[in-house]
Amino acid sequence: MAIIIDGKKISTLIKEEIKNQVEKIISKGGRAPHLAAVLVGEDGASLTYVSNKVASCKQVGFKSSLINLPYEIKEEKLLREITRLNNEKEVDGFIVQLPLPKHIDEDKVLLAINPKKDVDGFHPTNFGKMALNMETFVSATPYGIIELLKRYDIDTNGKHTVVIGRSNIVGRPISILMSRKAKLGNSTVTVVHSRTKNLKFFTNNADIIISALGVPNFLKANMVKNGVVIIDVGITRVKDLNKRKGYVLKGDADFESVKEKASYITPVPGGVGPMTIASLLQNTLKAYKINFEGSK
Repeated sequence: MAIIIDGKKISTLIKEEIKNQVEKIISKGGRAPHLAAVLVGEDGASLTYVSNKVASCKQVGFKSSLINLPYEIKEEKLLREITRLNNEKEVDGFIVQLPLPKHIDEDKVLLAINPKKDVDGFHPTNFGKMALNMETFVSATPYGIIELLKRYDIDTNGKHTVVIGRSNIVGRPISILMSRKAKLGNSTVTVVHSRTKNLKFFTNNADIIISALGVPNFLKANMVKNGVVIIDVGITRVKDLNKRKGYVLKGDADFESVKEKASYITPVPGGVGPMTIASLLQNTLKAYKINFEGSK
């Protein structure tokens, strides 16, 4: 029976650690770190996610700002807002919530963010530094995964890690982090995806599986070996009229079957999800130290 990796518990611990650091900053006459979030439109899921980030800022003593812009906003106006945030000395870091409306070029928007304020870690400068194992902002979900592995003392050295999915937000960065020369790394990494032939062969030979596919219950018990560590990043709403909300959240792993073979496994919800916001707060504190304390 697998040990359940409790992301909610670890994220709470991280928030406590950050809160203690903020209290020390304030006690010495400093100001609170400031995170801003830009939300374009009224997408329900995005609004909920951003609201959770704002609430988490309050928990740790951060100042937060929500810039809610209309769905119809022109790209040029959004870029001007980003320039304003880049130049605002009281804002340490900010995020632009994705996805953006189709009439806006996401790449152009992300490139416009000052890398020193890019607490989402999406800017090519930060991605490149991460790939070179340099100090930088690591995108929140991969950062959160590394924190879980560290705090559960899961050995990655010399292990075969299989990453399912190759997105720029999770799959690619976590594959790089797991292969880097570091205590939390030193894995032999295989990235599999929709074009991979005989994907089951790779997962059956994995010591660690990190799945960021977005297909509920994709990873079955017959696709994993005994003792595997499963980090399930996938989160999909599955219709269930017996539930009050009309749906349940499912991960990529068929949890009930694979947990019988796994040594460690993250649940959905309550695994990787809470770590994403905790990691964003860690990045914001780092941005404060770079942009504010470093400018003194």
